[in-house]
Amino acid sequence: MHVGLLALLPVALIACSGNVEAPGADNSAVQGAAMQGGATQRAANVPAGARPFAETVIADFDSPWAVAFLPDRRMLVSEKDGRMLMLSADGRTRRVIATLPVDSAGQGALMDIVPAPGFAQNKQVYFSYSAAGDGGKGVVLARGVLADDRLRQIEALFRAGPLVEGNGHYSGRIAFSPDGKYLFFTAGDRQKFTPAQDKQATLGKVLRLTLDGKPAPDNPLAAQGFNPAVWSYGHRNLLGLAFDAQGNLWEQEMGPKGGDEVNLILPGRNYGWPNASNGSHYDGRDIPDHKPGDGYEPPKVSWNPVISPGGLMIYAGNRFPQWKGDAFIGGLSSTSLVRVDLNGTAASKGDQWDMGARIRDVAEGPDGAIYVLEDGDDGSQGRLIRLDPRS
Repeated sequence: MHVGLLALLPVALIACSGNVEAPGADNSAVQGAAMQGGATQRAANVPAGARPFAETVIADFDSPWAVAFLPDRRMLVSEKDGRMLMLSADGRTRRVIATLPVDSAGQGALMDIVPAPGFAQNKQVYFSYSAAGDGGKGVVLARGVLADDRLRQIEALFRAGPLVEGNGHYSGRIAFSPDGKYLFFTAGDRQKFTPAQDKQATLGKVLRLTLDGKPAPDNPLAAQGFNPAVWSYGHRNLLGLAFDAQGNLWEQEMGPKGGDEVNLILPGRNYGWPNASNGSHYDGRDIPDHKPGDGYEPPKVSWNPVISPGGLMIYAGNRFPQWKGDAFIGGLSSTSLVRVDLNGTAASKGDQWDMGARIRDVAEGPDGAIYVLEDGDDGSQGRLIRLDPRS
């Protein structure tokens, strides 16, 4: 559903008059030092030898959701309350470049941020957020143009539907096809279960859209009566989406009580939710496990106990050559960074490092370092931390 210009909604754009020093915190000497003097070494929450990388705190936020890098190494960070921030490459200065009309109750937030293909020329930034509307709430895909250090020409491109009541499972991850022609977008089941199997709903789906937010031509299920935007279905809460170097599309999602998943997303496939899962309902009721011949695409990797997966990144750099091509997942309730071995279209569990804080997002920087973003909840401080090989 194309929803037109975001200017038709109550949007407020806010820009600071200049760069502002990031505020320190009064409850953490490490955090305060990071804000006063830039990056500083982070005090480890587990023995240093347990993690094969050095950690440097780059910046601190309130409740951040995603981080993205611009070609000049500046960073964009989304805050749960709707603020989009732009940081200098060293993390020392920041400004608010936009404030979006977010319904931030529960799991609602200003969510993913991804620079467009051709950003160096078009300066476009795509992002997602949760918003209220007639009949309920839903996740919105939007786009703006970065000009004069403000996000301008903001327009909403797509709203997942139907809108429903509740504050969970928005999803809202964005990935561009390797050729830059299409946009893949995740819409969670909104904790309503059955929309994931509903042909006309876009909830519980991976969607394939044009860069203007319309259903892409030749999507695989349109001829079967599905909403023409649907690429795959039967998903729960899809919080990670990324292409590997071979053009395979990988997705991770939160399962119920057990059954967190990493999936290889194939066109037209049904991934089973809520009819099949390697986990169970929170009240203890069983859900049939994935099994051969059930008609559902099984996960490549699943976890029970859960890791509560946040963002997903597939590493392509050279700073950690031993991990090139592997997937990295931020763990929320597991307070971990999780590595998954990818080998073509196969996947298997790798390392799981205790980070001592909820990890909402993980990204690769232009320097080939790995960056993890704490989410600022349940004792997590909301820091952006750079990981480098130990010398």
